[in-house]
Amino acid sequence: MNSIIISFLIFTGLVGLVTWLITRKDDHSSSDGYFLGGRSLTFPFIAGSLLLTNLSTEQLVGLNGAAYEHGLHVMVWEVFAVITLVIMALFFLPKFLRSGIATVPQYLEVRYDHKVRMVVDMIFLVAYAVILLPIVLYSGAKGLSAMLDVQALTGINSETGVLWFMVILIGTIGSIYALFGGLRTVAVSDTLNGAGLLVGGFLIAYFGLKAVGDGNGAVAGWNTLMEADPERFNSIGGKKDNVPFSTIFTGVALLNLFYWCTNQQIIQRTFGASSLQEGQKGVLLTGGLKLLGPMYLVIPGLIAFHLYANGTMVDGELTFIGNDESYGTLVRDVLPKPLTGFFAAVMVGAILSSFNSALNSTCTLFSLGFYKNVINKEADEKKVVKSGKWFGLFIAITSIIIAPLLAGQDSLFAYLQKMNGIYFIPLFAVIIVGMLSKRTPPIAAKVGLIIGFTIIPFCYFVPYGKELVSGMNDFHFLGLAFAIIVSAMLLIRFIKPRTTDFVQVDVGAVDMTPWKHGKVVGALLCVAVVAIYAYFADTKAFNQDHNNPEGKEKFDADQKAQKERDELKKSAK
Repeated sequence: MNSIIISFLIFTGLVGLVTWLITRKDDHSSSDGYFLGGRSLTFPFIAGSLLLTNLSTEQLVGLNGAAYEHGLHVMVWEVFAVITLVIMALFFLPKFLRSGIATVPQYLEVRYDHKVRMVVDMIFLVAYAVILLPIVLYSGAKGLSAMLDVQALTGINSETGVLWFMVILIGTIGSIYALFGGLRTVAVSDTLNGAGLLVGGFLIAYFGLKAVGDGNGAVAGWNTLMEADPERFNSIGGKKDNVPFSTIFTGVALLNLFYWCTNQQIIQRTFGASSLQEGQKGVLLTGGLKLLGPMYLVIPGLIAFHLYANGTMVDGELTFIGNDESYGTLVRDVLPKPLTGFFAAVMVGAILSSFNSALNSTCTLFSLGFYKNVINKEADEKKVVKSGKWFGLFIAITSIIIAPLLAGQDSLFAYLQKMNGIYFIPLFAVIIVGMLSKRTPPIAAKVGLIIGFTIIPFCYFVPYGKELVSGMNDFHFLGLAFAIIVSAMLLIRFIKPRTTDFVQVDVGAVDMTPWKHGKVVGALLCVAVVAIYAYFADTKAFNQDHNNPEGKEKFDADQKAQKERDELKKSAK
């Protein structure tokens, strides 16, 4: 245990020291310096920060937990993201940088009006405080508790006590990074931790496969994994699976597009790009790295299923682990102790990255959206930055209080995607219609938001609404909601259009020369996505949805195996 703690402290301290040395002379007093890194970010820092902001424990713990339960097809959240990053680089980013904005709501003020911006600012702030930040803290606490055996380290006997302890610890450290460092500090520390995360992620897959192979090597482990559970290595989800293949073209695509193209927490670092060329390079490099994502975000979940699905002996008793405990347990069991400490430090970096990125975005939205525009229009730069820090502190405390209340969710990743849909879908509809239709008026955006924030929660939480969509997959429902919102906005555009076309003005914030290889690289990345899907595709799962005898036989066998595992869990309890 000492070696774990020593390696953890060494790597964590090294990242902090290098980050301080690189950013100690940065401008943290102006809004551009604090919120956008002085518009000086180059492509390695953009890619590193994008990657690690995404790869927090809601991904490491949540997505591997989903793979543990459902199989390879959940890789859609990683692999399809490559296509959306290409769209971000070539379509969305030029529009954002041309307006010289610091926030997505600022773009909506340029495109629609001030009231739309205020509404969207508020939506982002509430969503980050109530949904995103608590999930990051909760998943981080769960992952690290399983990995480091925090109960033994701290002497805290109850699981609830450990959860509160870890949430408060992570929230405090993350707040210090975000509130005192600014965006460039976040980006630099993200890049350093990102390198460690890639190394650590591949090591977990390697040592996990060695464990499956019974000491005969990782290749033997891979072959064993494929032979033991071939039905779980299918890129195509059937109708009864967690993410059916057809949903890729409805709700899954929309959630991915919003997340990677218009989500303030993610894309804020691209607004700090020194030029369009650097921004596009950074986003496309992130797309290339995401192709490797299944190796450390899905494969470990499949390994954990092979090792733990039928129970594991702990102190002479048959014990079953939950989906969201599978990743931390695997790390603790297969990694050598010194490497466990190193990876725990990387995990902390990943947690802090998502937490401080969301917190930094929250500060940005409040300071530039509400404080400067509503509360104190005459405020100087120092007051604007200071207001963001105080508001960020309030949000950090709020999220720390909410996080432990998430305990008891069946699947953390499924819960995250469902809750994200509440605000992802209406906001993306308003943004994309505004970009593609030059005559859509501000009233259409307001009506679209009202419709979206009415029908989605109604069908999620109200009994009658649940009945209306009871036979529909959640992702198809989100696609239908998107279509309704867009149709309503276009109908208003037809009835009462703007008197003139919207014309976006280049404010000259950065050099807008595009990367000359951007389209070619983007096309190659899209081809790679299709190739990965084709390689792992097994149409038997799809055929089971059409009463194909062979597909039905496979589905029945899967159901029987799952029933046996459930009975074992009940008898163990």
